Amino acid sequence: MPWPPNDDDEIFGLIDREVERQNTTLQLIASENFTSPAVLRATGSVLTNKYSEGYPSKRYYGGNEVIDQIEEIARERAKELFRAPHANVQPHAGANANMAVYLALLKPGDKVLGLRLDQGGHLTHGSPVNASGKLYDFVSYGVTPSDERIDLDQVRDLAREHRPKIIVTGATAYPRVIDPAPFRQVADEVGALFMFDAAHIAGLVAGGVHPNPMDHGADIMTLTTHKTLRGPRAGAILCTSELAETIDKSVFPGLQGGPLDHVIAAKAISFAEAMTQEFKDYAAQIVRNAAALAEALAEHGLRLVSGGTDNHLMLVDLRSFDPELSGKKARLALDRSGISLNENTVPDDPRPPYITSGLRIGTPAVTTQGMGEPEMATIAGLIHRVLVGRADDAELSSVRDEVVSLCSKFTPYD
Repeated sequence: MPWPPNDDDEIFGLIDREVERQNTTLQLIASENFTSPAVLRATGSVLTNKYSEGYPSKRYYGGNEVIDQIEEIARERAKELFRAPHANVQPHAGANANMAVYLALLKPGDKVLGLRLDQGGHLTHGSPVNASGKLYDFVSYGVTPSDERIDLDQVRDLAREHRPKIIVTGATAYPRVIDPAPFRQVADEVGALFMFDAAHIAGLVAGGVHPNPMDHGADIMTLTTHKTLRGPRAGAILCTSELAETIDKSVFPGLQGGPLDHVIAAKAISFAEAMTQEFKDYAAQIVRNAAALAEALAEHGLRLVSGGTDNHLMLVDLRSFDPELSGKKARLALDRSGISLNENTVPDDPRPPYITSGLRIGTPAVTTQGMGEPEMATIAGLIHRVLVGRADDAELSSVRDEVVSLCSKFTPYD
């Protein structure tokens, strides 16, 4: 049967437009990055044709000799990169990885301790609209009102009161280093398992600029491969040897069917890339760029949650800058100017999650492009101009032109 004679011009035309968008706009979404050409090639390879339910040497389909080798390489590289006894590289996403852990280790209604969504946590840390919050009894901790950092006293008090089966830390919108050691101590005190969701900071851990939870006694570490780790859009689970079989059975057949072999190959490539000195330099530059951008935004009168950042992202609380400016209004104006980021709740936000009073801004993608501290100062000025002149079409158009000019010097894809 011959292939169709023509490409799908409608879809490939849109892909071309997306390449242009990525090349000519500023990508400041903290959970996005640009992958290497090698990762792109693997993700679009013939491996997408293969079905391989099960694990290496234990498949339910034939013809997996090559796939077994690829997945085994991915697992070994993940273990080496994060110094973990066991790795499962099949989760399709970070949310899947988290749910697989819960399904493996909890019964419906069991108590879990997690960071509250509006304090920087993730939906899968017990939000009532998410399966995690519907199936399990999550107790939420937050940040202190004074310095907007995780309230470790509250974590300890809640753990002692509720005796959770698992204590979860990690975040999706928290701009500071999370030290795993105090959580390990609290988990030991109450007899809980300790799970660290490193979805956002996996690349910073791999690059040596943030502590490795597996070095500090985490029983489970979940992660995504597409944020600071700069791989394909997917997830992974690391754990102790004691939990390996239970976790594997929870991923398959418990939660997922056939793995995405083309994505697992791309994960393997990204793990190898993250072992290089160049990646360590890259991770350190992400943090330097974030600090420079945060400092420049503060100089323009924008309030930063917790006063700054130690990682790849910052949260801007817009209320003191302009009480009428919501995160959503700001994001839409910035979109028109070629600056992509997302609205985000700030601690104790009075606005709902789809409106918000804040912005989340990240530096992984612009750092991949080769931008440094001088460009961060320029970007801060452009953001400030948009927020002030958001009703002025001419000003937004002027900023858009400057964004195109800046991006032309740091084009990610030819």
